[in-house]
Amino acid sequence: MSESDYLAVGRRAAIRPFAPADAEEFTGRARESRDLHSPWLFPPEDARAYAAYAGRLIDDPTKAGFLVCERGGGDGPDGVTGGGIAGFININNIVGGAFRCGALGYGVFAHAAGRGLMSEGLGLVLRYAFGPLGLHRLEANIQPGNEGSLALVRRAGFRLEGLSPDFLFIDGAWRDHERWAITAEMVGERT
Repeated sequence: MSESDYLAVGRRAAIRPFAPADAEEFTGRARESRDLHSPWLFPPEDARAYAAYAGRLIDDPTKAGFLVCERGGGDGPDGVTGGGIAGFININNIVGGAFRCGALGYGVFAHAAGRGLMSEGLGLVLRYAFGPLGLHRLEANIQPGNEGSLALVRRAGFRLEGLSPDFLFIDGAWRDHERWAITAEMVGERT
Protein backbone atom coordinates (compact mmCIF):
# COMPACT_ATOMS: atom_id res chain seq x y z
CA MET A 1 0.00 0.00 0.00
CA SER A 2 1.11 3.52 -0.68
CA GLU A 3 -0.20 6.65 0.99
CA SER A 4 -2.32 7.36 -2.09
CA ASP A 5 -4.33 4.18 -1.36
CA TYR A 6 -5.69 5.77 1.83
CA LEU A 7 -8.71 8.07 1.98
CA ALA A 8 -7.37 9.90 5.04
CA VAL A 9 -4.20 9.66 7.10
CA GLY A 10 -3.73 10.62 10.73
CA ARG A 11 -0.77 10.53 13.10
CA ARG A 12 -1.08 6.81 14.02
CA ALA A 13 -3.94 5.52 11.85
CA ALA A 14 -5.19 5.74 8.28
CA ILE A 15 -8.42 4.66 6.59
CA ARG A 16 -8.96 2.96 3.28
CA PRO A 17 -11.76 1.07 1.55
CA PHE A 18 -12.28 -2.67 1.90
CA ALA A 19 -10.72 -4.76 -0.86
CA PRO A 20 -11.09 -8.43 -1.79
CA ALA A 21 -7.35 -8.91 -1.12
CA ASP A 22 -7.89 -8.11 2.59
CA ALA A 23 -9.76 -11.36 3.23
CA GLU A 24 -6.94 -13.34 4.82
CA GLU A 25 -5.79 -10.63 7.23
CA PHE A 26 -9.32 -9.48 8.11
CA THR A 27 -10.69 -12.96 8.81
CA GLY A 28 -7.59 -13.96 10.78
CA ARG A 29 -7.94 -10.87 12.96
CA ALA A 30 -11.67 -11.57 13.38
CA ARG A 31 -10.97 -15.11 14.60
CA GLU A 32 -8.29 -13.82 17.02
CA SER A 33 -10.81 -11.27 18.34
CA ARG A 34 -13.79 -13.60 18.86
CA ASP A 35 -13.73 -13.24 22.68
CA LEU A 36 -13.47 -9.45 22.47
CA HIS A 37 -16.37 -9.15 20.02
CA SER A 38 -18.81 -11.59 21.61
CA PRO A 39 -21.71 -11.00 22.29
CA TRP A 40 -21.78 -7.64 20.50
CA LEU A 41 -20.38 -8.28 17.06
CA PHE A 42 -19.77 -11.17 14.65
CA PRO A 43 -17.52 -10.10 11.76
CA PRO A 44 -16.77 -12.62 8.99
CA GLU A 45 -14.23 -15.28 9.95
CA ASP A 46 -13.75 -17.12 6.65
CA ALA A 47 -13.01 -16.13 3.06
CA ARG A 48 -16.50 -16.82 1.74
CA ALA A 49 -18.23 -14.78 4.45
CA TYR A 50 -15.69 -11.98 3.99
CA ALA A 51 -16.30 -11.90 0.22
CA ALA A 52 -20.05 -11.45 0.76
CA TYR A 53 -19.54 -8.86 3.54
CA ALA A 54 -16.90 -6.81 1.70
CA GLY A 55 -18.79 -7.14 -1.56
CA ARG A 56 -21.83 -5.44 -0.06
CA LEU A 57 -19.66 -2.60 1.27
CA ILE A 58 -17.90 -2.19 -2.06
CA ASP A 59 -20.90 -2.53 -4.41
CA ASP A 60 -23.85 -1.05 -2.49
CA PRO A 61 -24.09 2.76 -2.81
CA THR A 62 -25.99 2.91 0.49
CA LYS A 63 -22.90 1.61 2.32
CA ALA A 64 -19.32 2.76 2.79
CA GLY A 65 -16.75 0.54 4.45
CA PHE A 66 -13.43 1.68 5.89
CA LEU A 67 -10.52 -0.35 7.21
CA VAL A 68 -8.68 1.39 10.02
CA CYS A 69 -4.99 0.64 9.51
CA GLU A 70 -2.13 1.27 11.85
CA ARG A 71 0.55 3.59 10.54
CA GLY A 72 4.16 2.66 10.94
CA GLY A 73 5.91 -0.62 10.75
CA GLY A 74 5.74 -0.29 7.01
CA ASP A 75 8.53 -0.51 4.49
CA GLY A 76 7.78 2.72 2.68
CA PRO A 77 8.91 6.28 3.33
CA ASP A 78 5.35 7.34 4.10
CA GLY A 79 5.22 5.22 7.28
CA VAL A 80 1.86 3.80 6.17
CA THR A 81 2.91 1.02 3.82
CA GLY A 82 2.60 -2.32 5.57
CA GLY A 83 0.39 -1.02 8.38
CA GLY A 84 -1.88 -3.79 9.58
CA ILE A 85 -5.65 -3.68 9.88
CA ALA A 86 -6.58 -2.49 13.39
CA GLY A 87 -10.36 -2.46 12.90
CA PHE A 88 -13.18 -1.38 10.64
CA ILE A 89 -15.85 1.30 10.50
CA ASN A 90 -18.83 1.03 8.18
CA ILE A 91 -21.50 3.55 7.30
CA ASN A 92 -24.73 1.71 6.51
CA ASN A 93 -28.16 2.85 5.35
CA ILE A 94 -26.82 6.00 3.70
CA VAL A 95 -29.66 8.24 2.60
CA GLY A 96 -29.11 11.41 0.58
CA GLY A 97 -31.41 14.29 -0.22
CA ALA A 98 -32.68 16.32 2.70
CA PHE A 99 -31.71 13.56 5.17
CA ARG A 100 -27.97 13.00 4.33
CA CYS A 101 -27.53 10.49 7.14
CA GLY A 102 -25.98 7.10 7.76
CA ALA A 103 -25.68 4.51 10.55
CA LEU A 104 -22.28 3.47 11.90
CA GLY A 105 -21.10 -0.03 12.62
CA TYR A 106 -17.55 -0.75 13.79
CA GLY A 107 -15.19 -3.09 15.52
CA VAL A 108 -11.60 -3.13 16.73
CA PHE A 109 -9.38 -6.19 16.52
CA ALA A 110 -7.90 -7.54 19.75
CA HIS A 111 -4.27 -6.67 18.93
CA ALA A 112 -5.25 -3.00 18.56
CA ALA A 113 -7.82 -2.65 21.39
CA GLY A 114 -7.15 0.09 23.92
CA ARG A 115 -4.42 1.75 21.86
CA GLY A 116 -6.39 4.75 20.53
CA LEU A 117 -6.29 3.64 16.91
CA MET A 118 -10.07 3.35 16.60
CA SER A 119 -10.57 6.80 18.13
CA GLU A 120 -8.23 8.29 15.56
CA GLY A 121 -9.79 6.16 12.80
CA LEU A 122 -13.30 7.29 13.77
CA GLY A 123 -12.15 10.90 13.62
CA LEU A 124 -10.85 10.31 10.09
CA VAL A 125 -14.12 8.63 9.06
CA LEU A 126 -16.17 11.51 10.49
CA ARG A 127 -14.17 14.08 8.51
CA TYR A 128 -14.52 11.94 5.37
CA ALA A 129 -18.27 11.39 5.90
CA PHE A 130 -18.96 15.08 6.52
CA GLY A 131 -16.59 16.14 3.73
CA PRO A 132 -16.34 14.07 0.52
CA LEU A 133 -19.41 11.90 1.26
CA GLY A 134 -21.53 15.00 1.92
CA LEU A 135 -23.37 13.59 4.94
CA HIS A 136 -24.86 15.78 7.66
CA ARG A 137 -25.56 13.25 10.42
CA LEU A 138 -24.23 9.88 11.59
CA GLU A 139 -25.91 7.60 14.09
CA ALA A 140 -24.48 4.80 16.22
CA ASN A 141 -26.80 2.30 17.89
CA ILE A 142 -25.06 0.57 20.80
CA GLN A 143 -26.15 -2.06 23.30
CA PRO A 144 -26.15 -0.46 26.79
CA GLY A 145 -23.61 -2.94 28.22
CA ASN A 146 -21.02 -2.41 25.48
CA GLU A 147 -18.77 -0.06 27.45
CA GLY A 148 -15.93 0.03 24.91
CA SER A 149 -18.25 1.06 22.10
CA LEU A 150 -19.99 3.65 24.25
CA ALA A 151 -16.63 5.13 25.28
CA LEU A 152 -15.57 5.42 21.62
CA VAL A 153 -18.58 7.51 20.58
CA ARG A 154 -18.38 9.66 23.73
CA ARG A 155 -14.74 10.50 22.96
CA ALA A 156 -15.74 11.41 19.40
CA GLY A 157 -18.39 13.87 20.63
CA PHE A 158 -21.59 11.95 19.87
CA ARG A 159 -24.65 12.85 21.93
CA LEU A 160 -27.05 10.35 23.50
CA GLU A 161 -30.50 10.72 21.95
CA GLY A 162 -32.46 7.90 23.53
CA LEU A 163 -33.09 4.18 23.92
CA SER A 164 -34.60 1.89 21.29
CA PRO A 165 -36.04 -1.26 22.91
CA ASP A 166 -35.70 -4.50 20.90
CA PHE A 167 -33.87 -2.58 18.15
CA LEU A 168 -31.61 -5.18 16.47
CA PHE A 169 -31.61 -8.96 16.29
CA ILE A 170 -28.15 -10.00 17.51
CA ASP A 171 -26.91 -13.35 18.78
CA GLY A 172 -30.38 -14.91 18.72
CA ALA A 173 -32.40 -12.17 20.44
CA TRP A 174 -33.80 -8.68 19.95
CA ARG A 175 -31.48 -6.28 21.79
CA ASP A 176 -32.06 -2.82 23.23
CA HIS A 177 -29.77 -0.12 21.87
CA GLU A 178 -28.87 3.39 22.91
CA ARG A 179 -29.08 5.88 20.03
CA TRP A 180 -26.08 8.18 19.70
CA ALA A 181 -25.61 10.78 16.95
CA ILE A 182 -23.26 13.44 15.69
CA THR A 183 -23.73 16.11 13.02
CA ALA A 184 -21.28 17.92 10.76
CA GLU A 185 -21.65 21.04 12.93
CA MET A 186 -20.71 19.13 16.07
CA VAL A 187 -17.51 17.86 14.45
CA GLY A 188 -16.72 21.39 13.24
CA GLU A 189 -17.05 22.70 16.81
CA ARG A 190 -14.45 20.18 18.02
CA THR A 191 -11.76 21.02 15.44
